[in-house]
Amino acid sequence: MTDRPYVIDTMISAKTVAARIEHLAREIETAFRGTDQLVVVGLLRGSFVFIADLVRELHDMPVEVDFLEASSYGSGMTSSREVRILKDLRGQIGGRDVLVVEDIVDTGHTLTHVTSLLKSRSPRRLETIALLDKPSRREVPFKASWTGFEIPDEFVVGYGIDFAQRNRNLPFIGSVRFTDET
Repeated sequence: MTDRPYVIDTMISAKTVAARIEHLAREIETAFRGTDQLVVVGLLRGSFVFIADLVRELHDMPVEVDFLEASSYGSGMTSSREVRILKDLRGQIGGRDVLVVEDIVDTGHTLTHVTSLLKSRSPRRLETIALLDKPSRREVPFKASWTGFEIPDEFVVGYGIDFAQRNRNLPFIGSVRFTDET
């Protein structure tokens, strides 16, 4: 938890996020047309709001949901670059179509690690979707199959994304601005 005072400025409105997710869902349905069941893997904790809204928009296909928790941040504002798996999948993905759902691609370390791990389990197809992408922060080459929004190098919260476990409940994406900085 932080004791530094901060304010949150709206970066992407709730209405804009909802419209983009609806559009992304149509693209995913087209890309996975004919699948007998899509396993949607949410990366906890930041993606929980995004995955809930995304799977509700996938009307035209059978969907199974599973979760994996990976951490590279702890309670700080910058990546430690060491990815740890805190919770693994409950189900098997071998021979199945898999969509990994992430809140934000920053350095690229987390999704690189997670996709490598999941590929080792022999899915039929493995794709990724990130709500947000900060390409200016990339340290390893990773590009999600689908991206909601490209954003500048600002610390963001809301829509499931936290700052020291706060602000996940905001319905929009906001940038954190510390009020004690001059």
